[in-house]
Amino acid sequence: MTTSERQVRLFRNGRNQALRIPREFELEGDEAILHKEGDRLIIEPVRKGKLLALLASLEPLDVPFPDVDEDLPELDDDAL
Repeated sequence: MTTSERQVRLFRNGRNQALRIPREFELEGDEAILHKEGDRLIIEPVRKGKLLALLASLEPLDVPFPDVDEDLPELDDDAL
């Protein structure tokens, strides 16, 4: 086994099967996404608010937003 893997014991918690995650493998936050690929279980942390925090840290743009409708043809009355 490499340092990125470790054997763990499975146990029952009510009607669910569970395992204890060793400290070196702990995930951030209090939610995770679990999916199965063949006989492997993949656990990924749910990352919330990272994009919003990044966007909030950016300086506002001083460039006016372009008029995206400028070059579009006129709509026919029948198209509405």
